[in-house]
Amino acid sequence: MSKTKDRTGYLFSKGYSNYVFMLLFLLYMIDYIDRMVVTSMFSSIERDWGISHTQSGLLVSAVYWAIVLLTFPISILVDRWSRTKTIGVMAIMWSLATALCALTGNFVQLFMARMLIGVGEAGYAPGGSAMISGLYPVDRRARMMGLWNAAIPLGSAIGVLLGGIIAAKLGWKHAFGIVAVPGMIVAILFLFVKDYKTVDLSFYDKSSNKIKMEKKDMVKEFLTKPSVLFTYLGMAAVVFVTTSMLTWLPTYFEKVRNIPQEAAGKMASTVMVLALVGAPLGGYITDRWRKTRANARLLFPALSTLLSAVVLFIALTIFKGTVQYIVFLVFGVLVLAFISGAASVTQDVIHPGLRATSYAIAVVVQNLLGASTAPIVMGKIYDLTNIQTALSVLPFVLLVGALLFWMGSKTYEKDLEKVVRINLEAV
Repeated sequence: MSKTKDRTGYLFSKGYSNYVFMLLFLLYMIDYIDRMVVTSMFSSIERDWGISHTQSGLLVSAVYWAIVLLTFPISILVDRWSRTKTIGVMAIMWSLATALCALTGNFVQLFMARMLIGVGEAGYAPGGSAMISGLYPVDRRARMMGLWNAAIPLGSAIGVLLGGIIAAKLGWKHAFGIVAVPGMIVAILFLFVKDYKTVDLSFYDKSSNKIKMEKKDMVKEFLTKPSVLFTYLGMAAVVFVTTSMLTWLPTYFEKVRNIPQEAAGKMASTVMVLALVGAPLGGYITDRWRKTRANARLLFPALSTLLSAVVLFIALTIFKGTVQYIVFLVFGVLVLAFISGAASVTQDVIHPGLRATSYAIAVVVQNLLGASTAPIVMGKIYDLTNIQTALSVLPFVLLVGALLFWMGSKTYEKDLEKVVRINLEAV
């Protein structure tokens, strides 16, 4: 028996929706723990295997390349089959791949195992965003997206922190085996979560006739919405910066500030974990501002990203020592404030039956142009110059992101009016 959303806008009960959200949050956090645990172990791996900084960057990029290749086809499976089953299977797969990293004996084997992590993680963000969009009322969407995306810095920080500590005390290979266990447990729980009924892909013509969408209509759904296209690109610019900081900030503290590896990992993780404040705070502000400004879900990312650029520039060029670190902490709060509004836009202006696909496009764009290229580009600049010069590029990338979000805000309201309204049904 199925039911549509109740008058409060919740698909299931509020309590059950929050339970599902908790599992989604834990999986996203574990996703990033498994993804980023390697970064604070670069020095140990380079010492043991004699690899370059660029090769270290490749160990991060490997995950994102696999995500780029597989996110789109897996998101179609999510939209047309089952969000819960797909998410559960993917989480089991990436957890097993993380454990496999502990058994590798050379760079090539570790690179391939890291790619397998990306295979498992490829459809999680699209599937999770579609679930949250379906679970909660539209006026809480940015807030819940912000809370969910706070799992990114939390998981990344835990991964960086654990990597440094375990590498120093037990050896770096043990870190992979230890962080793989929680994902398996939560993944099995998620296999038994309720889902919503797969949405019929149809729209209404000018005569109110219901028409089934064809491939050309699906393509048109995205190409005729400039706001979402600018959002995809704006997200990619910010992700380039956040991935660069997650990957290379521990090294910056080691080489420029002469801080030991374990302490450098802790300092870097603290900077990025402060997005735990920025992401949900950004969602709260965006939802409040949206009551008086319809395009707030893109105006706020434009403003917060611009401010992030200024703060990062100041941290890298003006201050040193304790004051510099305090400015880095402020940057940590600001840099992910964009995500709640931007992620909501990918769901707002697209047909409800294509929400996972929409976020998949966002993932492909931000990973192809941002996450997968950032570690290599930064590593290459580092090899050619120094880590200070490499990180100094990042404020200007943030300026580009702010401009893209602002351009998207100009057409958001018009694009929103084109969206087909469909009530989701629980199964």
